[in-house]
Amino acid sequence: MRIAVVEDNVSLAEGLAIALRDEGHSVDVLNSGGGATAFLLGEAPDLVILDVNLPGRSGLQIVNELRAQGMSVPVLMLTARGEAADKIAGLDAGADDYLAKPFDLDELKARVRALLRRAGQQRLGLLKAGAIEFDPGARSVHIDGKSERLPARELALLELLMRCQGDVLSKARLLDHVYGVSGDAADSAIELYVHRLRKRIAGSGVEISTLRGLGYCLRADD
Repeated sequence: MRIAVVEDNVSLAEGLAIALRDEGHSVDVLNSGGGATAFLLGEAPDLVILDVNLPGRSGLQIVNELRAQGMSVPVLMLTARGEAADKIAGLDAGADDYLAKPFDLDELKARVRALLRRAGQQRLGLLKAGAIEFDPGARSVHIDGKSERLPARELALLELLMRCQGDVLSKARLLDHVYGVSGDAADSAIELYVHRLRKRIAGSGVEISTLRGLGYCLRADD
């Protein structure tokens, strides 16, 4: 899944990004509220972790604007305030969950899983291609009925390819999904992950084709 972290504490934001990438997600990091609404509407992440107190624009303003535009992305709000009135304000603004700082990282990851699972049940369900089944909420892959454990970035790559099976995806789009738009990686990283995925899914009835100069496409055998 693709997660956006909007948090002005740079060290906290980067720490969250590392932890979530280790869970198999791609993560975009923004350190200001200014421009965050336009970014989120344009990039359409699967979940937003949003600080309340941000420079440029508050988290409450941002979530209000997202909802006003009809965007139903799950939003987990973070704040240093723990009073009930502040939680109510965040939830009334359109947030789906609320976590006061300081928080336990394992609790945050559990809340993220719950929100993504709920959203996955509503929107995605199982992704299927050939003998491969991918559960976005559980972050699990089965090939020929057998559970397969994939490293985080291979998991993120497979997810996007399966969501868009039949479509040609550029290396730039795959890099954004795997590393986030704030990530720093070369095209060769995608080439390596595609090579590894091809080995893992051999015999599953699924092929990842290379279209020179265009990108990659996942297709299942008829």
